[in-house]
Amino acid sequence: MRIVVGSDHAGFELKQELLGWLAEQGHTVSDLGVHEPQSVDYPDFARPVALAVASGEADRGLLCCGTGQGMAMTANKVAGVRAAVCADTFSAHATREHNNANVLCLGQRVVGGGLARDILAAFLGAEFEGGRHARRVGKIEAAS
Repeated sequence: MRIVVGSDHAGFELKQELLGWLAEQGHTVSDLGVHEPQSVDYPDFARPVALAVASGEADRGLLCCGTGQGMAMTANKVAGVRAAVCADTFSAHATREHNNANVLCLGQRVVGGGLARDILAAFLGAEFEGGRHARRVGKIEAAS
């Protein structure tokens, strides 16, 4: 799977840890930064990741910041992106299955590395169920 990844300074360490895990799993990964843990503005990294997913350049996106919330708010401004903040595995697979989420947002200050790997695995392993959910996702798309 082609995965594009980004973080701000508050999610830098988590992103770095997950980059290695994604590579071990055989995914093609593009790291759009931040490449050092200096203070930056999260929208400068969330938007390029969201645009890569929306354009089809990547299959999924991963964004890390302190809570995941700012990244999700920014990414969801891009048409075609459905970014979800998850702090547990159930939400991660359910948002793929029911909402066809294509960007996962994680908070380094909320989840540790082991749980983050489990959440990411659940997100990447789940598929959109379609059916009644497709109608609802269509309404999300129509609103953007």
